[in-house]
Amino acid sequence: MRVVVALGGNALLRRGEPMTAEAQRANVRKAARALAELARDHDIVVAHGNGPQVGLLALQAAAGAGKTVWPLDILGAESVGMIGYLVEQELTNALPRRAALATLLTQIEVDGDDPAFARPEKPIGPLYDADEAGRLRAAHDWPMIEESPGRWRRVVPSPLPRRITQIHAIRLLVEAGVTVICAGGGGIPVLRRADGSLHGVEGVIDKDRAAGLLARELAADAFLMLTDVDAVYEGWGGPDQRPIRRARPDQLDPGRFAAGSMAPKVEAACLFAARPGSMAGIGRLEDARAILEGRAGTLILSGDR
Repeated sequence: MRVVVALGGNALLRRGEPMTAEAQRANVRKAARALAELARDHDIVVAHGNGPQVGLLALQAAAGAGKTVWPLDILGAESVGMIGYLVEQELTNALPRRAALATLLTQIEVDGDDPAFARPEKPIGPLYDADEAGRLRAAHDWPMIEESPGRWRRVVPSPLPRRITQIHAIRLLVEAGVTVICAGGGGIPVLRRADGSLHGVEGVIDKDRAAGLLARELAADAFLMLTDVDAVYEGWGGPDQRPIRRARPDQLDPGRFAAGSMAPKVEAACLFAARPGSMAGIGRLEDARAILEGRAGTLILSGDR
């Protein structure tokens, strides 16, 4: 079975943990063990988030920018290279020695007229208290949202992924038996000029939407989105919240879930599971095998399953 796995940024760097190399590597090592368990019986393709990391790099760049400010697409590439290196190394250590792996920095085309550029909603970077959020908003003109009471994060445009520029190379590697780590951080958003050349844009593509496009393009059998919550919840955070264990795509409305976090996961799952014979799963990283086997998480199944 071919399985595309999207690792959430919070699964690779737990909430409240320091953004250090040691913490990042420890969490990636745990993720690699779960992925290696899947790879024993299935062909896996791995995507991953970078929200906390790219936000920290942007903050560091702004703090020491002077006259030079690195654009978000380049900072995204930097963070994806860092995380991809760790994922590939720890997964290599967790798999048999004969395993072949490759990490591919992935450019994904977006539409320059995407309304997301006028409506930033994708959280990146660390959490701030109200005072620090206000200071950063004033200093850098960064839009902010209150993610939880008294805790704020920067938000950036999140255009929809339209085309994976290296899909043919990824497909060749997958068909050759290589475990590919790609579309990291949702891929690097690029626009194609009239002459066919590419250039980066300020934004962050949601990694679940990008991974869902990847799963569809690779005709995967299953698509897993692994994060730090055990399932998709109806009424999340309220007194009557309840987990959704199984659903068909036509039974879920992404608009009922939190924008910038669970809504893109539900949307990506429904798009993928609309294909006959397909299954998408959302849940905890440590439950990866159980989700694939239908014993944990939320499963979104095509109507013929």
